[in-house]
Amino acid sequence: MATALTGPARAPGLRALSGKAASVAVTLAGLLLLTFLMGRLLPADPVLAVTGSEVDKATYDRVYQQLGLDRPVWQQFFSYVGNVLTGHLGNSLTTGRPVLTDLMAVFPATLELAFVAIAVGALLGVPLGVAAAANRGRLVDHVARVVGLAGHSVPIFWLGLVGLLVFYSKLQWVAASGRIDVLNEGLVEPVTGLLLVDTALAREWEIFRDALGHIVLPGSILGYYSVAYISRMTRSFMLEQLGQEYIVAARAKGVSRRGMIWGHAFRNIRVQLLTVLALTFSGLIEGAVLIETVFGWPGLGQYLTRGLTMNDMNVVMGSVLLTGILVLVINIVSDRLYRILDPRTR
Repeated sequence: MATALTGPARAPGLRALSGKAASVAVTLAGLLLLTFLMGRLLPADPVLAVTGSEVDKATYDRVYQQLGLDRPVWQQFFSYVGNVLTGHLGNSLTTGRPVLTDLMAVFPATLELAFVAIAVGALLGVPLGVAAAANRGRLVDHVARVVGLAGHSVPIFWLGLVGLLVFYSKLQWVAASGRIDVLNEGLVEPVTGLLLVDTALAREWEIFRDALGHIVLPGSILGYYSVAYISRMTRSFMLEQLGQEYIVAARAKGVSRRGMIWGHAFRNIRVQLLTVLALTFSGLIEGAVLIETVFGWPGLGQYLTRGLTMNDMNVVMGSVLLTGILVLVINIVSDRLYRILDPRTR
């Protein structure tokens, strides 16, 4: 008969949970501190960003006080933390709206782009890495190495421009900039903010094809860089497994080559691949700035770039903070999944 867990039995689990919560709290505090210092150390005058360069001293001093810059730095930091905890990230100087409102509007576009890119990376990178390891030294292995080398050496903005020239200008297979044609904007009520999902839910298939035509090229180019990393890591993991004694034993027992690769070796690298995919997805969120700029993609990267150009520090700090929190959440989720899939790590 099962017995209820006693206090001492639950203690290790509670201690682990408390330790994890403390770790997350310290990370968040560090992220807030770094974001605040970045806003103070960047060579941009927040007063001039509000008033413009043509301003008299009286107006400058008044705005300086209104922004709280006359107070000690530690008071400014705690005021900033209090505002963040209440969801107040300030107003954008370029749009005039609260930064949090702007972030909630642009973030789904970046998230959707990253989802497409990680799908491309996983669907192509994992099989390529497995094939390269299973055929070490052969043609497919050399192809995987070239793909990885190109993915780490070719600038993404150059590849984006070449993609536009070939697939949009010459072949006209894909749409140009933006998420959707101007004529289709606003025709579908946003539900998730992910345009492909919202148009599919509304059964607006013509607009769905329009959105798909806009995202396929930037998503594929961004995903190509994840293919390079994922295939390289998959190849490395598989080579390590294929050299283990249990693989030799499986071969001696007459296990087929396919069963040995996918049924034994690949099964043992799934947890490692999960970590790689999580890290790659975080990198895609952070690295979408250039590809969004090239393709006029109205996402977080373009919003941040515009904020930097206009010295709009509220936008810069809010965007960096959101990105940092998202990366933290992804790491927590991947760590949890890691523990579920591999009980030895609990």
